[in-house]
Amino acid sequence: MGKELLMGIDIGTSACKVAVFDLKGQVVAQINKPYKVYYPNPGWAEQDADEWWSAICEGIRDIFKENGQINPEDIACIGVDGQSWSAIPVDKDGKVLDRTPIWMDTRSRDICDRTKRLVGEDRIFDIAGNDFLPSYSTPKMLWFKENKPETFEKTHLFLQSNSYIVFRLTGVMSQDMSQGYGIHFFDMEKLSYDEKLAEELGLNVSLVPKLYKCDEIVGEVTGDVSALTGLKTGTPVVAGGLDAACGTLGAGVFETGQTQEQGGQAGGMSICLDHALSHKKLILSAHVVPGKWLLQGGTVGGGGALKWFRQEFGEGMSFDDLTAEASKVSAGADGVIFLPYMSGERSPIWDPDAKGVFYGLSYDKTRGHMIRALLEGVAFSVQHNLLTAEEAGAKAGVLNAMGGSANSALWTQIKADVTGHTIQVPASDTATTLGAAILAGIGCGLFKDYEQAVKDTIKITKVYEPDMEKHEKYKKCMELYLRLYEDLKDTFRIS
Repeated sequence: MGKELLMGIDIGTSACKVAVFDLKGQVVAQINKPYKVYYPNPGWAEQDADEWWSAICEGIRDIFKENGQINPEDIACIGVDGQSWSAIPVDKDGKVLDRTPIWMDTRSRDICDRTKRLVGEDRIFDIAGNDFLPSYSTPKMLWFKENKPETFEKTHLFLQSNSYIVFRLTGVMSQDMSQGYGIHFFDMEKLSYDEKLAEELGLNVSLVPKLYKCDEIVGEVTGDVSALTGLKTGTPVVAGGLDAACGTLGAGVFETGQTQEQGGQAGGMSICLDHALSHKKLILSAHVVPGKWLLQGGTVGGGGALKWFRQEFGEGMSFDDLTAEASKVSAGADGVIFLPYMSGERSPIWDPDAKGVFYGLSYDKTRGHMIRALLEGVAFSVQHNLLTAEEAGAKAGVLNAMGGSANSALWTQIKADVTGHTIQVPASDTATTLGAAILAGIGCGLFKDYEQAVKDTIKITKVYEPDMEKHEKYKKCMELYLRLYEDLKDTFRIS
């Protein structure tokens, strides 16, 4: 085959995915390997970066073992994407010194409140383009400094999820541009570190690696890694990037104004911009595509909410069985509303105390009503972010859907009806690893540019047009959805 395949590696929250693509974006092989999330204390959510690496090594070995037609020399380049806002402390040799608090971790709430008072909330936001919140990497670095000073003193660098895996593959420590948004002394407009703000925050730019473009080759697979995984020594590896940004690229979103709709374990959206446009209730990052930014909304509610419902109330039922029941219920679920805040909520309310709520239940309501309300509630959370983005002057057009929920015709149609936007579904539901592989293809020169890469690898297979009559009905449901949170938010803080 001769160096015509690309490998994408995704470090998700519940599992890693290793996928191999041809230059048409077709999946040649893929595999998932799970690992644990640890919850040692209230508000804590941690993972072990070495467990990520073990799972990835096992996955790569299995790819070669189970797919005899794939030869290591056929892998032209490797791209790695990963979950956001890690803070992996490593020493000079790259040894992991502690588990990393992941994006769900809120242990640094007090640190955030204090830092915003001392440094100035607006001062931080003007540079970072993001609010100073516990989910991000910077407060986690400060948490280590204050609560585990012995670990902090030994820390050579704090790495992100993908940069740690890139290091294990190549021996080179890096920081890609798209993950820079987790570090508040990363200037979102200049795409460089701000030494003065780092010092004001009580940190130093020496604690983070050199910045790389996401499609830039960082290094090559080492001999030790070759022996461990079966990869060919010398295979180039690009810096990679944020999973949401790689997924956005893998869904075909690379030009200004295009928008990705995320329907994985969690939900959200990303609007592609040609300049840094921020909103305190949203998330701003550099896109993995050079010269572009993403104004993002990230929600807790997504496929995970339906997974929870099936586990607790749908024993023996498939997801298709659940949505079939929901399809029998009319738009608006006859007044049943679901707040999908199953683990607090991220944007745009940023409330770690928020709770999941079913409102409007009565004896005439069925399981189908609850499922329909759940699907609609997740759609409302996406719409909440889209409406917030409009406040900043970023208006979405057609939405390109990605994630498992894009395979559900009912759920995708509900999202189209709720948002009033046309939704396109690309052929592949492996958008995130495909995005990482596209970065690899750009880096090693197999794609001339992003326009060619997207044209060659991404095909739209389904289009959902909004029913504007239902959209008007959903507008009233949306008003109740928003009011319910406002009326209940103070009660969420009562233990």
